[in-house]
Amino acid sequence: MKILWFIPTHGDSRYLGTAKGARVADFDYYRQVAIAADSLGYEGVLLPTGRSCEDSWIVAASLIEATRRLKFLVALRPGLVQPVQSARMAATLDRLSGGRLLVNLVTGGDPDELAGDGLFLPHEERYALSTEFLSIWREVLRASHDGEAIDFDGDQLRVKGGKLLYPPVSRPYPPVFFGGSSAPAIELAAEQVDTYLTWGEPPAAVAEKLGEVRQRAEAKGRRLEYGIRLHVIVRETEEAAWAAAGELVKHLDDNVIAAAQAKFAAMDSVGQRRMAELHQGRFNKDDIRSGLEISPNLWAGVGLVRGGAGTALVGNPQQVADRIQEYAALGLEYFVLSGYPHLEEAYRFAELVFPLLPLDVREKLSAPKLTGPFGEIVANSYVPGQLKLASAS
Repeated sequence: MKILWFIPTHGDSRYLGTAKGARVADFDYYRQVAIAADSLGYEGVLLPTGRSCEDSWIVAASLIEATRRLKFLVALRPGLVQPVQSARMAATLDRLSGGRLLVNLVTGGDPDELAGDGLFLPHEERYALSTEFLSIWREVLRASHDGEAIDFDGDQLRVKGGKLLYPPVSRPYPPVFFGGSSAPAIELAAEQVDTYLTWGEPPAAVAEKLGEVRQRAEAKGRRLEYGIRLHVIVRETEEAAWAAAGELVKHLDDNVIAAAQAKFAAMDSVGQRRMAELHQGRFNKDDIRSGLEISPNLWAGVGLVRGGAGTALVGNPQQVADRIQEYAALGLEYFVLSGYPHLEEAYRFAELVFPLLPLDVREKLSAPKLTGPFGEIVANSYVPGQLKLASAS
C-alpha cells in the first residue's frame, strides 16, 4: 500500500466555497507541506494542473532539494505541449530528482479552460490525441536508454527522428498514472498506462470500474496497478470527525452550490458527471450526513463545490483505516489523499491512521521516544535520571 498526499497549488483553506479562512498559496507553504509529507513517510505528492494552479513541473522541480525520498506525481497535458519535449522534461526531472518522478496523464474535461489554452478538440478527439501522445512519449523515453531515435506517423501527431540525449533514471520511463471513466479513457488505460486511478466512489462502483479496466488490460496482455483519489477527515472520535466535516462546509449556501454545479455541468468529463450523481446537489447544513453519506464513512459533501475528486472518508482512525483496507481488498495499491488544510491534515492522518495500515513507515511512527517526568515528548536532549524511553501508543 502506497499513500500519497497533495500539494494545494491552487490555494488552501479551512472552509470550502468561501474566501474565509483562506491561506496564501506560495512557495514557502508548498515547501512546508512537501517536507511534512516527506518526513512523515508518504510515498509522494500529487501536484494538480489547470489554469487555477501553479505549473506542476516548476513546483516539483523547486521542491527537489527540500525533500529526500518524496516522489512527485506531475501532469502530462497532451495538446498543450509536444510529446518529445514533454519526454525531455520528464527525463530531466526524473534525473535531477534521482528517479522520483511519477507522471499523471490529464486529457482535461473543461472545454472552456482547454480553449483558453488553445486546445479546441472535442472529447473523443482529445482521447485520440492522448493515445498518440503517450505512444510517442513512452517510446522516445524507452529508446533514449539505447541512444536511439524514433519515427511516428499518426492521425494527430507526427515525429521524425525524435530523440533524447539524456535518458531518465527510471526504466523504461517514469511510471504513468491516469484516471478516466469514459469508454475511450478505459481503452487508453488498458493499452498504455501503468496505474489506473479512480475517484472515490462507493466500493461496489469502484469494483465494477476496476473489473472493466482489468478485463480490457488482460485482453491486451497487460497487467496494471490501481489507485484511488480521496479526501480524508479523520479525528480521534467519529463524532469529532463529522463535526469537522460540518465545519468545512459551514459557509456554503444553495447559491454557492448551484453556481459550482452549473460550472461542472458544462464540462464533458464523464468522471465529473459521476461525482455529481453521488450528491445531486443535496445539502442540509443541520444534517450534513443526510443524502451525502453515500457509503459507510464515504461523504460526497466536498464535491458540492469542488471539481474533480469530491468524496472524503470521514471517521475515527479505525473506521478510516477499515475503509481504506476495504478498497485495498479490491486491488487498489495507491491512495492519493488530501485534507483541509493540507499541512495540518498531513500530520493528523499520518499520526492517527498510518499505524493501522500495512506500511513500512509504521516502524518510524511507533519507535520509542524520549519522555520527561510528566510523560511529555522531549526532543534532542537527554538528562540522565530525568528522561526515560517510552513507546508511543
